[in-house]
Amino acid sequence: MKSWSQSVYVEFSLAILIFLGSQIPSTTALSAETDTHPSGSQYNVLFIISDDLTYTALSCYGNQVCSTPNIDRIAARGTRFTRAYCQGTYCGPSRASFMSGYYPHATGVLGYTNPRPQIGDRLTWSQLFKNNGYYAARVSKIFHMGVPGGIEEGSDGADDELSWTERFNSQGPEWKAPGDGETLENNPDGKRPVVGGNTFVVVEADGDDLVHSDGKTADKAVELIQQHRKELFWLGVGFVRPHVPFVSPRKYYVPFKPYETMQLPEKLAGDWDDIPKAGINYKTSENMKMDLRRQKKAMGGYYASVAYMDAQVGKVLDALAVAGLEDKTIIIFTSDHGYHLGEHDFWAKVSLRDESAGVPLIISVPGKNPAVCNSLVELLDLYPTVATLCGLQPPGQIQGKDISPLLDDPGLEVREAAFSVAPMRKGFLLREQKYAYIQYNEDASGGIELFDTEADPQQYTNLASSPEYQPLVERFKTSLSAKLEEVRDNDL
Repeated sequence: MKSWSQSVYVEFSLAILIFLGSQIPSTTALSAETDTHPSGSQYNVLFIISDDLTYTALSCYGNQVCSTPNIDRIAARGTRFTRAYCQGTYCGPSRASFMSGYYPHATGVLGYTNPRPQIGDRLTWSQLFKNNGYYAARVSKIFHMGVPGGIEEGSDGADDELSWTERFNSQGPEWKAPGDGETLENNPDGKRPVVGGNTFVVVEADGDDLVHSDGKTADKAVELIQQHRKELFWLGVGFVRPHVPFVSPRKYYVPFKPYETMQLPEKLAGDWDDIPKAGINYKTSENMKMDLRRQKKAMGGYYASVAYMDAQVGKVLDALAVAGLEDKTIIIFTSDHGYHLGEHDFWAKVSLRDESAGVPLIISVPGKNPAVCNSLVELLDLYPTVATLCGLQPPGQIQGKDISPLLDDPGLEVREAAFSVAPMRKGFLLREQKYAYIQYNEDASGGIELFDTEADPQQYTNLASSPEYQPLVERFKTSLSAKLEEVRDNDL
């Protein structure tokens, strides 16, 4: 909850922005002096995406330790999806997929490169809006951007320039931020200094929100909302927390200390015995040499990063309200993929279990009732859905589905299965309502996992080798082969 002084600061800052915005002419083709919002169903689009965020960390998804009141605000007026899945379980493939409208194996964007050479002259999601008169901008990470390296540099990363009218980066100190830091990964004797890279590091940082990238991202988003409040916009706001390093101002750590109070997921002896080698995640408590103290501190640091990110979401939502645009704007909140916080002794992303392949997804559309939807959906569906809601015709070849009917009737089902990939390990997921099927290599030579998620929601028991499940395994093999053929059958 904001303190009185924080609330006054936010209101004062927004009032100043409104005053300054009224004195500065718009530099876009659509003048800020004229309200260009048409009547009908054309809306602004505010697309907010967090990096490496598991849905299990959000209070609107049931977390009782980590409070996310601002993301909860979106859920309170929107549709919260409980079975949303990314199409790639790490940043590059996932982001290129939902922005281009194609599965990773359709474009060949399986890593961290600029996607434009693979997608050719096809319109990306924001580019479609830009070409139809919208001001289209991104702040920080929408396509892939290295964290922490790209944030320290303030660089564009693997961005697509054609997707934007303007683009802005939010430089920050990351793991070099002054404060109390500890490297948790591969530091059993405590002698390793705080280090950068894709490393589990916690920094309880000195200073306020604006020291860090996400604070600057929120600040720029507030400014852009004010500047472009009189015209249609597609604004992508990319927060980099809770991606490692787990760094945020000190105050956000207070609810999670002492770290010894953090409750880790249940650990079962022999949990990995019935899964293939490829199914063991690339980061585990064991290979990172994190004892229980470090594991609990990692969880506390992650939650503090989520709390910090949530506070920045609140600033953007406040700006939308002050600008009078809540009833003219579709708000989307999601993440590029999920994240393990010790389940199965796994940490981070890449795996195809629900904690990694599943994502939070909330869509708020003016005039539509709040709801919870249990239908299987994919991030790929955002492009055609939001285009349709805004009265635009999405390109005919994109591979997502228009899920807008779910916003009126959340009891509908639009997919028999969600599809996700882990290209690093040549892994594929078909996730049905009841079963999760994971296959490594297209010929299954790397192994198979099959879980009954109704009887075994935590996915502890692999049924793939059980004789009674062989007909089901064969069905999934056939379905996966057909899905891959369908995915690759495009005219890119």
